[in-house]
Amino acid sequence: MSRKNKITASLGQLLIPLVALTILIVFNLIRDPNFFSIGMRINNAGNAVLTGNLISVIDSASELAIIAMGMTLVTAATGGQDISVGAVAAISGAIFVKVLQGMGAITGSTVFVALIACILGTILFKLFNGTLVAVFHIQPMIATLILYSCGRSIAYWINGDATPQLDSPIINSIGKTIPGIPIPTPIFAVILVGLFLFLIFKFTSLRLYTQSVGINEGAARLNGINPTFIKLLTFALLGVCVAVAAVIGVSRLGQLNHKTLLADIEMDAILAVAIGGNSLGGGNYKLSGSILGAYIIQMLTTTLYAMNVAPVNVKAYKAIVIIIIVVAGSPVVKEAITKMIRNMKTGAAKKGVA
Repeated sequence: MSRKNKITASLGQLLIPLVALTILIVFNLIRDPNFFSIGMRINNAGNAVLTGNLISVIDSASELAIIAMGMTLVTAATGGQDISVGAVAAISGAIFVKVLQGMGAITGSTVFVALIACILGTILFKLFNGTLVAVFHIQPMIATLILYSCGRSIAYWINGDATPQLDSPIINSIGKTIPGIPIPTPIFAVILVGLFLFLIFKFTSLRLYTQSVGINEGAARLNGINPTFIKLLTFALLGVCVAVAAVIGVSRLGQLNHKTLLADIEMDAILAVAIGGNSLGGGNYKLSGSILGAYIIQMLTTTLYAMNVAPVNVKAYKAIVIIIIVVAGSPVVKEAITKMIRNMKTGAAKKGVA
């Protein structure tokens, strides 16, 4: 495929999320010309930070964008989704807090150790899911239903029913802003995770192998690719994403609440993957599409709140808009549009000949 065709195919896959994002931007600019204005304010710690709806959208979507990247890999390799990411995030947060409390004072080194322990622990739980899927060939949604059901109970066993407080400038910097830097720290976390995955794709063949396994596992095996290993690896990478998102979630509030930490984020992550133009049946994917999908979901949420929609009704309105976006990006609609464009070109060509 030529470079021009690759660019055309890439833009085609991102067409729906880009159109959806454009519509949301235009709608908000018409509704409120100052919706995307950015300002500066002094926070409670005395530091200057950026404010505004745009900053709020990019910041608030950080955990979702990070998990959506990992969810994209699992979806591409297995043709299914992991619905336990929210529950496992609660376990991740519990491990992070437990290690920090066990080490006494919260310092840069103890936070680093707690983060590594959190990542390793989360990878183990994700490998449990991956083993059920890759080794025992259980459908991903069924396999991950186990931890979806009991994950928050495990988090409870780790930390008890208490809500541990993490009163520390370091934790505050992770969840909010670093003194002297007005941009929210979670935004940098999204960039770092994206860069981490980009480097993996650049220096390994993981992207090609993941797509190959997702498209045709049998053919991939005949070409020397180990589908079991690739699936386990995607679940491990999802574990890294979940752990990072959990640490951000805990740090935002400065406390752990295993009942509410990243609650229902699994549904939004799956929607972000779908809105991003990725096939939920596996195969070809674009992480950038999933990231766009995460920001679209968050911008829609922020827009509804700005319109004074009651919180209890927000999910209903989101569902309506997301159904429209997903249907518009479905293979049936895409095929119909392609056929219509082809017929128009054919008709124009015939008129030119005549």
